[in-house]
Formats: sequence, C-alpha cells, structure tokens
Amino acid sequence: MNKQTKPLVSVSVVTYNHANYIKQCLDGILMQKTTFPYEIILGEDDSTDGTRAICKNYAERFPVKIRLFLRSRKDVIKINGNPTGRFNFMENLKSCQGKFIALCEGDDYWTDPLKLQKQVDLLESSPNLVACHHWQKNAVLQEGLFIEKDAPKKGHGYFPKKIATVENIFSNEMRVKTRTVMFRNIIDPNFFPYWFSEVAFGDVPLSFLLGKHGDFGFIDEEMAVYRLTGNGVSTAGLEELGNNQFYVQHFKNWIDIWDFADKHYNYKFHKQASKTVISFYRIIESNLPTKMSSFLHIMKFNLLERRISLFKSFTAAKWLCLQYFKKNRVKVKKKIRY
Repeated sequence: MNKQTKPLVSVSVVTYNHANYIKQCLDGILMQKTTFPYEIILGEDDSTDGTRAICKNYAERFPVKIRLFLRSRKDVIKINGNPTGRFNFMENLKSCQGKFIALCEGDDYWTDPLKLQKQVDLLESSPNLVACHHWQKNAVLQEGLFIEKDAPKKGHGYFPKKIATVENIFSNEMRVKTRTVMFRNIIDPNFFPYWFSEVAFGDVPLSFLLGKHGDFGFIDEEMAVYRLTGNGVSTAGLEELGNNQFYVQHFKNWIDIWDFADKHYNYKFHKQASKTVISFYRIIESNLPTKMSSFLHIMKFNLLERRISLFKSFTAAKWLCLQYFKKNRVKVKKKIRY
C-alpha cells in the first residue's frame, strides 16, 4: 500500500492508559492478511502511563498504515460525571477513509489473521447488510496472566443466526461486540444524534444507529478477544457503589439507552423495547430493599426521569406496581384493613 492508495477498510482503535496491552492490539491488526489496503486510525486519549509513546513508535514504524491522532483531555466528554472516551471514539470514526470500518479498543485484540478479509467478503457479497460481526473469547486475569477462555453465550448476546435485524437488538437477543464488528462507512456530520454523547455506553447505541441502514450478518467464529481488565465502562463505579447500588445504576443506564433508541425509531419497536426494559427493572428490583421508599424511588425514575413520554412508560409502571404488591401483599392487606 502506498500513500496514494485509498484504504478499503479503516480500523478504528481508541486507547487510553493501555500501555500493557496496546502492542498486542496493534500487532493483531497489523498481522491481517488481505487482498485490499487498510488503514489504522489510532486515537490516543492523552494517557499518563506511556501509551502515547508506544503509539508514536508504532506510527513511526508503520507511517503508511497508521494515522495517529493525539487527543487532549480538554476535549473529554463526561457522562454522569465520569470522563469517557466518547469524543475520541466519534472523532476517530469521522476520520475513517475506508468503505468499511472495523473496531478494536486498545486493551482488546484480534487472533485470526483473516478476520478483515472474511468480513469484507461477507459485506461485499451482501448489500442488504450494514454490518457483520462474529463471536469472541474472553481473557481473564489469573495469577498475573491473562488466560483466554470461552466467552459465555447464554444471556450475553450470542445470536447465532446468519442474519439479524435491529428488532433483535431491541429484544435484547443480540449484542454486537465492539471488537468483532465491521460496518459500512455511513458516518457523516448528522450520523450521531445528541444523545450518543449522553448515554453511559457506546456499543449498543452504535448498533441501534447502524440498524436503520440494514441488517447484521454473523460469522460464527471466535476471531477476537475481550480482555477483562476490570477498568472498562461497564464496571465503572462498582467499587465505589457496591454491588447493589452499582446494578441499580447500571441497568438504569441501559433503560436510558433503550428509551433513546425507542424514540429514535419513532416507537416502531416499542413492544420489544418495553419487554426488555421490564427485564432490566427485574434486575433493578432484585437489588433494592422491599420498602415503600424503594418502590417510590424507582417509580419516580420510571414516570419522571425516563427519556420517553409518560404514556409510553405506563407499561413498566403497571409492572412495577404489580411486583410491589406481590412482594408486599401481606403488608398491603393490613394497611387496607386499618
């Protein structure tokens, strides 16, 4: 590939404080065997652990392949008071030149040298698909070393059908994992709605946005590894809040995402979205004490703080009332008597 050759694929890598992992991430991308040119869009988010120096070294060694973007912490978007990599992520995607975009965060890595080729072949032969993805392994820390293990499938978004639609995402049957996805480059100035910079997580919202443009293909192979470092956005706040409060907030965040997506699709999949939201409430409710104050807290959230209209939130409100009555029927009956 020379400097005049336009890449067919852009691989977006966002990294922050990944000094121990970024080399394996970049090596897994650079080992790809393809019949087409590809580029690496490397967004370094002003790390403090030496990640930036490693990224500069790789950019100098592979000047044609790697385009390095040095971000500033001044531009970081805070969500729920916490700094995130959302600005870096969105700016990376806006810089992609390829017809297709693949993603890999700096602490994850790819294991199949034909990953990009397989995904491009599928997308080129399937104009109905906006994206394709595959399965993964997990890397778990044991005695100071990361050991690759089979990723759990049940309840973790494993949906082995070759073709899926956004309806399957609304139903929470399928999750497109960041390190596994490749999608058509449909990024333009209007692609990201305002709420993409407000929600706690970025992977599922991206899937919702892509789903407006086509279906999702699936390759049932493990070609990437998700490294469980304990420092990702999905576990942020666990230590500070404790398990119960963490899970309450965690699934409130998911409700926010489903609500924004529900509105984004003009409630076309509201039935599926409502069922999923109730499944989130089940987990929230199981982590709250069976007190009237807890019921009022979650009912207030449902009726006054959700991102959808009051009318659209009634299904969940009815379910919450029934659940409270079932758990407290003896107390409720006594109150009614007196």
